[in-house]
Amino acid sequence: MKITDILKKSTILVHEHIQSKDAALSIMIEALSKSGQISDAVEVSRVVWEREKIMSTGIGKGFALPHGKTNSVTETVGCFLTLDEPIDFDALDSMPVNTVFMLIGRENTVGTHLRLLSRISRLMNNDAFRSEVTNAQTSDEVFALFEREEATIS
Repeated sequence: MKITDILKKSTILVHEHIQSKDAALSIMIEALSKSGQISDAVEVSRVVWEREKIMSTGIGKGFALPHGKTNSVTETVGCFLTLDEPIDFDALDSMPVNTVFMLIGRENTVGTHLRLLSRISRLMNNDAFRSEVTNAQTSDEVFALFEREEATIS
């Protein structure tokens, strides 16, 4: 499964003005809800925050990968967010975050979930790619960048 299989242009939020981790997660869940991809936004919020309590998903280099598993989705879904100003995300490297990829999978798709987490992490660990998506001006541009990168690693 590719990242572009789970990411829709309507769930790519570019250059948002958000002040906190809570607001970032909320706007991403709201975007997934508006896209019709989740049936229970409260449940998705609960599983995402439950995971955050275990350990921050701010994994470093200005990137966070919040995720969770719930049957409030019919299939694995994603939301990508870039921020105009970095926010504190309690990241492992203590640096603020300016790009966030939220991944929500079904409870019975652990293998797919882990493979996508790994794929997203590898992609976002690439400094040049991370810079390109951070500087992209539209959701179309971001989607095209993911498509291009996945074509080289498939």
